[in-house]
Amino acid sequence: MRIANLNDRAVLLDGDRALDVERASDGRFPADPQRVYDDWEAFRAWAERADLSAAEPFDPAELGPPVPTPRQIFAIGLNYRDHAEEASLPHPEHLVVFTKFQSSLAGPHAQVPVPGDTVDYETELVIVLGRGGRDIDEADAWDHVAGLSVGQDISERTIQRRGPAAQFSLGKSYPNFAPFGPAVVSVDELADKNALTIRAELDGNGTGGPMTLQEGNTRDMIFSVPQTIAQLSEVVTLLPGDIIFTGTPAGVGMSKNLFLRPGHVLTSEIEGIGRLVNSFV
Repeated sequence: MRIANLNDRAVLLDGDRALDVERASDGRFPADPQRVYDDWEAFRAWAERADLSAAEPFDPAELGPPVPTPRQIFAIGLNYRDHAEEASLPHPEHLVVFTKFQSSLAGPHAQVPVPGDTVDYETELVIVLGRGGRDIDEADAWDHVAGLSVGQDISERTIQRRGPAAQFSLGKSYPNFAPFGPAVVSVDELADKNALTIRAELDGNGTGGPMTLQEGNTRDMIFSVPQTIAQLSEVVTLLPGDIIFTGTPAGVGMSKNLFLRPGHVLTSEIEGIGRLVNSFV
């Protein structure tokens, strides 16, 4: 099952075709992509049996963020060993958590305005919750996951590091600094939900052709998907439709003094889930 947001309407994707949820369910489920998580178990049961034969071709450029108005957005820092090492920081013993504000969410083909000279990229697996809760047991955590998506945690590093205390959430929340999608993919679609190849490449603005920026695997996360959900829920009440950016592997721009400029095109991809293609203006 692949749930997406096409022109602000919930759809199920089937290759290059999309099935409108409200129409196909005869109004049982609303058009608002966020609302499918309000009654997740019923929606999942319907979607798994939905007849996709009425799906129609669509323009991928018209896809928006698959979860457009989550009540909570979490982001995890330093969650890959090689990224912590490139930042010359110790591997964390506890989750490093910040947020990206909702107004930074964007679709998988969004243009991203560049507000400064130190705009950086971080390719990330995104968790979308179908069920919330408190004190979720790690062994049960996957049962709370609606699906996974691809995300970019874009940062303006100067603002992020502006003192006297770091401004992580502010520096990471400019317009379109959280593109994600193209869909929320249920884990039964994935060969191994715990080990997904994750990569990014950059083109345009003098790169001389596509150049690989990041290449890693989600199995190398310090805190796995179940550990992340369990530890967050020790403190926070998680809600259906919440999203969690889970951190990035090594290769970020700050480590190599390579920052995003107008004219760059950034492609971010996770095995079995899909890709983002974002241009910078």
